[in-house]
Formats: sequence, C-alpha cells, structure tokens
Amino acid sequence: MCFPLSIQLRENRFINTDVRERREGENPKMEWKKQGKGGKLTVQDITLIGLMVAILEVCKAALSFLPNVELVSFWIILFTIFFRKKIFFAIPAFVLIEGLLYGFGMWWFSYLYVWPLLSVISYFFRKQESVWFWSILSSGFGLFFGFLCAISYVIVGVADSGWQGGLHAGFTWWVAGIKMDIIHAVGNFALMMVLYNPVRRVMEKMSRNYET
Repeated sequence: MCFPLSIQLRENRFINTDVRERREGENPKMEWKKQGKGGKLTVQDITLIGLMVAILEVCKAALSFLPNVELVSFWIILFTIFFRKKIFFAIPAFVLIEGLLYGFGMWWFSYLYVWPLLSVISYFFRKQESVWFWSILSSGFGLFFGFLCAISYVIVGVADSGWQGGLHAGFTWWVAGIKMDIIHAVGNFALMMVLYNPVRRVMEKMSRNYET
C-alpha cells in the first residue's frame, strides 16, 4: 500500500515539475535527475539494493555447511567499493532477514554493528585496488569477528552483574571461539585472493552505467 502511494506522489511531483519547467522553457528531465541525486532513492536504487541483499543471502546460505567460511565479508567490501552509500541500505535489510530466518539471538544484535563497521572501513579505503590490501583487511576482520561480537556479551554481562562480570563474560566467550576466528580469517583471505580481481573486472563493466 505504501510503495504504490510513494510512486504516485513522485509521479505527481514530476508532472508538476514538468508543467512548471515547460512554462519556463527548461528541460523537464533535469529536475527529475536532480531529485534522484538529492538523497532520494530511485527505482534503480531500490532494484540495486534488493539485488545486493539477495546476493548476500544466497551466498551465505550456499556456504552455510562450511564452519566460519562465508562470502558476506567479500560482497560487503565489493559493494561498498562500487556502490558506496547504497550498501548502508542493503545491510539493515540483510540483517533483518537473517533475524527472521534464524531468530533474534545475541549473534543477531552483533550483526547490527559488525557488518556496518566493515562497510565503513571499506568505504574509507575504497580507492585502494590492491588484492593484497583487501585480502589482509578481510582476513583481519575475520580474525577479530569474535572479539567484535563479544561486545554484545559484555554489555549484557554489565547490565546483569556489573563491569567485572560483563568483561569476564565477553572475554570468556571470545577466547572460546578463537579457533573458529582463525578459520574465518583464513577463509576470508583465500576467498578475497581468488575472487577479487575477476569479480572487480566484471563489476567495473556493470557499474559504468550506474551513477553512485
């Protein structure tokens, strides 16, 4: 109900803009383009965001049989490089779907800040093109993934038994999973090394006609 209404309002605004610009002798397409660049999502943006979310979900499910081997880190980095701020719309949708599919446990609350953090770091270094740089960054993210997730346990522990109890709970949880974090780091490094260059070339060709 809300989406068609949103489209109708945009169509009405376009018609009004078209009439005003025809009176002023201007190009009616210029204002429409400016609106798309003014922070408002276009149909093309929504389609792109949906595609990013679908790729994240499909790739995560495809490798779910391998412990701590995932392509989510890889795709978030690549999507951030090429589509920049649009990824910040895709990540919340991805996290919400994860919660709906697998439940809203402690791990889910960690997702609320872990994946956006990776995207922010990638955005800051988006001009880097070295496969080694991105492989090391992705690997480091995998290595500290458990540490970052442990923050949620610290917060819950502090609320329940004070700072000492919270820090102990987070530290214990993190140490118990260090072996899995090492697997995560190795997997991220290998996947980035193998996939970065070929996928980047394909995305460069596909994104030439898309304005970020």
